[in-house]
Amino acid sequence: MCWRRASGTSSKIIECAHRRFGADRIRSGSSRGTAESLRRSCAMRACRLNSSMMTRAAYDETERSLHITFRETGRYVYYDVPIEIFEALCISPSAGTFFNDQIKGRFSCRRDPQRRRFAPAD
Repeated sequence: MCWRRASGTSSKIIECAHRRFGADRIRSGSSRGTAESLRRSCAMRACRLNSSMMTRAAYDETERSLHITFRETGRYVYYDVPIEIFEALCISPSAGTFFNDQIKGRFSCRRDPQRRRFAPAD
C-alpha cells in the first residue's frame, strides 16, 4: 500500500511506486511511470462500495476531490470534499443514503472528463 503524499521528494515517490507496482513497471523516459503519474497514484485512496447505486469511491488528497463511480451513469468528480466525508462513505452501512444525505447537492461536481461512457444528456 502506498502512504506517500504528492509533496514528497522524487526518491520517495519512486519508493512508493516500487512498493505499489514493482520495480519492473518503472522505466525512466516512458509515459508510464512518470513522476507525475506516480505522485497522483500515491495520493489517491479508494474503496469498493457494496451498493446498488455506486461501485467505487476514490479520494485525491492533493486536490481534495472525491471520485464516485455510479452503476448507471459513470464517474463523477466532487470538489473540495473533506477527507472525513470519503472515510465515512467507505464505512457507511448504506452508501446510497450517505451520498444523498451528505454529498449530493453540497459539493460542486461534474462528470469525469477522462471517462468516455454512455450517459444521459445534460
